Amino acid sequence: MADTKTIIEQAYSAFNKRDIDGALALMTQDVSWPKASEGGKVVGKEEIRAYWTRQWGEFDPHVEPLAITQEDGGKTRVRVHQIVKSLQGDVLSDSEVFHVFTMNSGLIAAMDLGDEADTTAGPSGAFAHRS
Repeated sequence: MADTKTIIEQAYSAFNKRDIDGALALMTQDVSWPKASEGGKVVGKEEIRAYWTRQWGEFDPHVEPLAITQEDGGKTRVRVHQIVKSLQGDVLSDSEVFHVFTMNSGLIAAMDLGDEADTTAGPSGAFAHRS
């Protein structure tokens, strides 16, 4: 768990610094990732790069892990404090959400939104207020 916790913390840190390469280095080639601001999912590092680039062109999200716990089935659940701001600095959302990670060979293989009923539907509520 210590290695998984460290990898996940490093991924959040890289995301918050907008260090795409640093975050992607912690993921498998075929990583699956939710498009919280658009709805649906992306698969693969280059799709995540394109998604994050679009997202950061519209929003300024910051996610800080608060608690990391191991779940049954090899999943790791992370409670995060998520603040989503407009590019002008207005707070659009300030909430706690859950992310569920799947690891493979010490790398992040998937991240899912923990308490969203259907991640293939529309955007997460945190991104509902498009600027």
